[in-house]
Amino acid sequence: MDDLRFMRMALREAQAALDEGEIPVGAVVVCNGQVIGRGHNMTERLNDVTAHAEMQAITAASEYLGGKYLTDCTLYVTVEPCIMCAGALGWSQVPRIVYGCADPKRGYMTYAPRALHPRCEAVGGVMEQECREMIQSFFRQKR
Repeated sequence: MDDLRFMRMALREAQAALDEGEIPVGAVVVCNGQVIGRGHNMTERLNDVTAHAEMQAITAASEYLGGKYLTDCTLYVTVEPCIMCAGALGWSQVPRIVYGCADPKRGYMTYAPRALHPRCEAVGGVMEQECREMIQSFFRQKR
């Protein structure tokens, strides 16, 4: 049940990205049942290719905790993390990642399946249809 609850929050972040004209990806970081970081894609607004939802959420959670390691946290994200985000998640030692839909073109599983921390559990497919529909709808409208 918690996975669904927090994925819904990540989807709200993705909707915020969509409302701002960004690629609709959203993320939340949860520690002890509480959201301590959230983010959505902001690459266009910040003119920064690294401003992915996961990066925004990791930064917010690290600031909240006052440290760079997120060893007691779970990251929820609507789309499978890219290589860059997976690397950052590995360095932050997040022990669990839950994502909505896979990203066969840019996801870490295709290019760097060992980028996460060795003890990290990755769970995909949570609210997969809703997450996939949001991202596919965005790109259909762009074409």
